[in-house]
Amino acid sequence: MRIYPLAWLEETGEGFDVAFLDIEMPGMSGIALAQRLKELCPRGNLIFVTGFSQYMTEAFQLHASGYIRKPVTVKAVEEELRNLRYPVQERAAPTLRVQAFGNFEVFYGGRPVHFSRSRTKELFAYLIDRRGAGSTMGELISILWEGRLDTPSIRSQLRSLITDLRTTLQGLGQGAIIIKKRDLIAVDPERVDCDYYRFLAGDRREANAFRGEYMSNYSWAETTLGALTRKEGQGETGS
Repeated sequence: MRIYPLAWLEETGEGFDVAFLDIEMPGMSGIALAQRLKELCPRGNLIFVTGFSQYMTEAFQLHASGYIRKPVTVKAVEEELRNLRYPVQERAAPTLRVQAFGNFEVFYGGRPVHFSRSRTKELFAYLIDRRGAGSTMGELISILWEGRLDTPSIRSQLRSLITDLRTTLQGLGQGAIIIKKRDLIAVDPERVDCDYYRFLAGDRREANAFRGEYMSNYSWAETTLGALTRKEGQGETGS
């Protein structure tokens, strides 16, 4: 599969650390591509790799980080990477962000996470509500299928939901959030950025953000909402 970095940058707005460019390329020349890359990401490092030394002046007018003459050697690449014009900054891995105040929503990399089934999303919401405490299959059935009997058919549907949830999170590289042990399933709270968790930890910003709504799309969340409301009242009284 070919990757076209220019189209990807223009579509996503993401930056880049280092781009290795040839001068002679089909379609757009390396110089023209470098100009466009600089417009999209001014602090991206451009390293030209070519056998044509006459382009060196144009390359450095673009504030290129480096220029490697063909044939390319490992030593030459390593030398350029050690002396980048713009040092590469370590980026923290994206964290799954969970919004519990108001309606329950999940975001990754700033974008909403799509759940293929509404009950899969509700399952995740309930596990978030439990804050790492394990839930049994029977407990989850009573929550997700309120009023329905615990039958083999319902258990099979629940197992499908659990698989669907794990597959969704694994697709984001966040599979470790779900902890499954025998008949218990839970989330690892340390791997989730959640407004509800920060509120309980005493984060003043989340205390201000709480407006008396918690996972409003689920009726079972009213119990936790009551506890949050009491906690907020106690905080106001204490101040």
